[in-house]
Amino acid sequence: MAQLLAPALPDRARMRRSAPAAVSAVALIAMLCVCSSLQPGVLTVEGLTLVLSATVPLVIAAQAQMTLMAVGDIDLGIGNFVGLVTVVSATLLVSSPLVGVLVLLGLVAAYAVLGLLIHLREVPALIATLGASFVWLGLGLFLLPTPGGTTPGWLASFGAWQPAGFPAPLLPILVVALVVYLLSARSAAGVRMRGLGSNPVALRRAGLRPLTSRVIAYATAGALGVLSGLVLASQTGGGDVSSASSYTLMTVAAVILGGGSFSGGNAVPWGAAIGGVTLGLVSVVLSLLDVRSDMQSAVQGVIVLAVLAGRVVVGKVLR
Repeated sequence: MAQLLAPALPDRARMRRSAPAAVSAVALIAMLCVCSSLQPGVLTVEGLTLVLSATVPLVIAAQAQMTLMAVGDIDLGIGNFVGLVTVVSATLLVSSPLVGVLVLLGLVAAYAVLGLLIHLREVPALIATLGASFVWLGLGLFLLPTPGGTTPGWLASFGAWQPAGFPAPLLPILVVALVVYLLSARSAAGVRMRGLGSNPVALRRAGLRPLTSRVIAYATAGALGVLSGLVLASQTGGGDVSSASSYTLMTVAAVILGGGSFSGGNAVPWGAAIGGVTLGLVSVVLSLLDVRSDMQSAVQGVIVLAVLAGRVVVGKVLR
């Protein structure tokens, strides 16, 4: 176990590790400045609540994606999974609350089983999660063929909660990022997950089971996916299995923007949160700039590439 615990990073290495998140933070601040110049009310509590609310479920889903990327996997089904949770929230949680809760717990268990099968059968995570995405989509369409339904009162109340003097969306973003940070960076389970992503051989030599680490990672991702879906349902007031289809690639981009890597072994919860908020604010900036809807996707891609280029440049400078 000791060989999995990295020694204290020197100052330059620590700076190099945190540089991607810093670049994303600069981009986030720049977009907030642009928003405030176009609409001065953005920097008020009400304005920040409005522009940040849509980023909350994306940020939580990005934490789920980061958890799997830390073990070297990528989840191509997180978007449909979050959409399925909104459908369960708008149907079963309303008509049969106990059944709805059991179904949500079953979805978390299904994610853990998915991780188990990936490890035991040595199926590439990309293939397995892509196949699972069609399962989530099919279940969502079976429960709710067309968007609609209503969310439970307690969930709708959470979506409408507005504390005095504080932007409500910041609270779930900070709390979830803190919890994931404590799990990934300050717990034995987090060390094992990162060890699986960076050096599975050392993990085995330390007498630890890679299977357990992967199952824990997938169960954690499933729980975060359920939370993301509940938050999204609280904002939309209904269910739609396709409502989060864009999250699949956006969560990967958020993790990379925040300092994550495709090779595994690296978990930066605060960076993933900043990356998710940054991506969520892009559409707000483009709307305020009156960019045509058919051009917004292209402009979003350019902005993401610019931030990634900044990350590369800063990384080379700090080498």
